[in-house]
Amino acid sequence: MSGERSLFSRASAEVIDLHRFFVDWFVAARANTADFGRFERAMGEDFSMVAPDGQVLDRDAVVDHVRTSRASCDDGFAISIDDIRPGWQDADTIVVLYVEAQLRGGKRSRRQSSAVFTTSSSAPNGVEWRHLHETWLQVPER
Repeated sequence: MSGERSLFSRASAEVIDLHRFFVDWFVAARANTADFGRFERAMGEDFSMVAPDGQVLDRDAVVDHVRTSRASCDDGFAISIDDIRPGWQDADTIVVLYVEAQLRGGKRSRRQSSAVFTTSSSAPNGVEWRHLHETWLQVPER
């Protein structure tokens, strides 16, 4: 175990790294630098998501949405991740809670997220996303 990063450390790094990918992928000026395969490797085969509006999405729907949203934002798009903390965990699975704040088109939004990760040697940071649930804390300004 010496030198091995904790499950929480790997999952926290994954949350931050994946959102950096999203910024690169969505910002038109940086989209060519983003590796979409990185996103696909991070999503578990049975991944599911509850979007902030309550819609339940499977892996294919999420992957397709991200793929088709490439270069859809201007340089002002930003995401920050705050208040990352561990929830329940066992040896190979962890729930991570965090707040995601976005700035898109000059408008701010915030969501509380809880994500389930399991260990995976082939996934970035050694963990894959299994489930994500997002709830609006601040609905995007109109």
